[in-house]
Parts: sequence; structure tokens; C-alpha cells
Amino acid sequence: MVSRNIHEMNVILAVDGSEHSSAAARLLRDLPLPYGSRINVLAVLVPRNASDHANLEQALADSKAILSGVKANVETELLTGYPAEQISEYAAKNVPDLIMLGAKGRRATLGILLGGVVQQIVEYAEDPVLVVRAPYEGLQRILIVTDGSVHSQRAMRYLGQFPIPEWSEVHALHVLPPTPSPALIARSWPAGSETMAPVPSYETEEMLAKQAEDEERQGNAILGESVETLLDYGIEAKSVLLRGDAATEIIEYAKQNEIGLIVAGSRGLSKMRKLLLGSLSRKLVHYAGCSVLIVKGGDHDLV
Repeated sequence: MVSRNIHEMNVILAVDGSEHSSAAARLLRDLPLPYGSRINVLAVLVPRNASDHANLEQALADSKAILSGVKANVETELLTGYPAEQISEYAAKNVPDLIMLGAKGRRATLGILLGGVVQQIVEYAEDPVLVVRAPYEGLQRILIVTDGSVHSQRAMRYLGQFPIPEWSEVHALHVLPPTPSPALIARSWPAGSETMAPVPSYETEEMLAKQAEDEERQGNAILGESVETLLDYGIEAKSVLLRGDAATEIIEYAKQNEIGLIVAGSRGLSKMRKLLLGSLSRKLVHYAGCSVLIVKGGDHDLV
């Protein structure tokens, strides 16, 4: 990776003393933030849980200690209220370039893959959200998902200006749709007056082969454009083309290649504030075994 010019960032880090929020602080510490960046470390005390006050103050102190070596200005603040609401309101006032938080809080029920607060922030935040999973073992490999849509292009540009560690290896991945079998195509054809379903024909197999060839050509073109976009920002990326269910293939690839961070684009919120996180993004946040950065729609400094 060549030398890159990264402008200062405004980051919100939400912590609660859990292993996941501690992992988020360590990941943030590894990002080469430039001088002039700001990190606001937040903890939220729920009024009915007043006994958590000391624990949250300690979480803020521990996070600030982890971030002691970064170039950014680090400030801590203990808010009172409901976490998702307080974090969202704070973000609306401060317009961060990134919101970071752990995948589960200290009070997360065993077996739940994503904490309720995290779920709400990821769904409703208008800013990019990085959900960090423990254990954090570095950002040796980063995977960005691309499908050629405006959402993935926005995520590509965001990553291009994101402070990636020099040692990180970037993979750009596109997943082609599953190829239906000739037998399945044959069964879908109308049988008319025939009593027997048609069997797969040579023409069917030839059509599917041509379709697969066209899809691969389009997929490689999308990957080529994505790699070129990243290269314009000084990032060299390895292109990967897979076929199958998108979420399954991405999660399995991340697991097999020890990916530390998945980056994906998603739609932003409408004026009606409906849930508009795409189904793929939602699956990645819930089921990927690593950290996931979701870049929402709309105008943003980094894009």
C-alpha cells in the first residue's frame, strides 16, 4: 500500500466495559488516524441501573488508556438515558465520520448474536457504523463487498479514504447468483398437455452455460472497476469472484481467510425512518464472525 493522504476524522466510540467494546477500542487504536482527528468515547447510564455508574466510569477510563497513543484528541463523556437513543442523538448533533461499538454489551443475553442497542444503532444511524466482535486479533485482512450498486460504490470510496493500517491486505469480493440446474429449469417450463415433465435438453444446458459466462464477465468487470477505484486511493486489492448465496459465501470466505473486517454498503434511512438496512448487510452484521463496517447512503465527508 502506497502512502495515502487521509484527512482528520470525527469518531464516536460507545463503550460499556464489555469485552466487545474493549475490542472496539483496540481496533480504533490500530487505525492510523491523522492529527486533528477527534474521538468521543461515550458510555450511557440507564437510570434504573444506577449501580452501573462506577463500572461505566471505569470503562471510559480503560478505553482512554487504550487510546493513549493515538494522534487524535480523545474525550470521554458519561450520558444518562437509554443507550440507543442517547448515542443516536449525540451522533445527530456531532455528525461523526464513524460510529464504533461492540457487538454485545455486558448485559447481552447468552446466545443473542447482536445486542439490542447495537441492533438499533446499526439500523437507524445515518452515519457509517463499525460493529466490532471480540476477540480482536488485528486487521491483517480487510474484505470489501461489491456488487456494482451505488451503495457498494459509496462504500468503496469510503474505504478509499479510511485510515487502513499499512500492514492490512484488502480483498474485493463479488458474489454471482447461484446457477439453477438444467433439471430445475426443465421443471419450471409449462408442460402443456403433456403428462410428463420435460427433461433437461442440450439447449437448456447451453443457455445456462452462456448465462453463467455472461454473469462471470459482468462480475469481473465490477471487480475490475472496484480494484481500480481503490487503486486511485492508493490501495492495492485482491479481487475474488464467487458464486452462490451472497451472505453465505461472504461469511464463509471471511472465515476461511481470517478476515478481520468486512466492509459493505447499504441504503440509508428514508424520511419515514423505516428499517432500510439491506438484507445482506443485516445478515453480515448478525452472523459474520468478524467485525463489520456498514456504510450507509447519503452525503458524507469521506465519500
